[in-house]
Amino acid sequence: MVTSAQVSKTAVGVDIIEIGRIKQAVSRWQDSFLNRIYTENELKIARSASSLAARFAAKEAVMKALGTGFRGVSWKEIEIVNSTDGAPLVKLYGRALQRSHELGLTRFEISLSHSRKYAIAMVMAHAE
Repeated sequence: MVTSAQVSKTAVGVDIIEIGRIKQAVSRWQDSFLNRIYTENELKIARSASSLAARFAAKEAVMKALGTGFRGVSWKEIEIVNSTDGAPLVKLYGRALQRSHELGLTRFEISLSHSRKYAIAMVMAHAE
């Protein structure tokens, strides 16, 4: 018999994006796009279109794990930064943080990858 104390909750989100779409958005809207989507810390880390695309996909993957879609939280309430060893970390603020608390999600694991054309992110959020 499994009790509720033994059941842990996990939420998953995944997203893939064409790197060319991010290049086009940066080319067309420049700083207005960058400053609407990315935090200052992310812009310091992400120096290439592939890195920006991976972080964009990561933000969407987090939104999916939170069950909000992009209408429930703002882009900058989800921040994808690097740990001291370079691994990506998820930081939440505002409504994204509130939603994670409502769901009891306390730990986020994230993986980012890209090829020449695509960037992908997968997030696993755990309640502990």
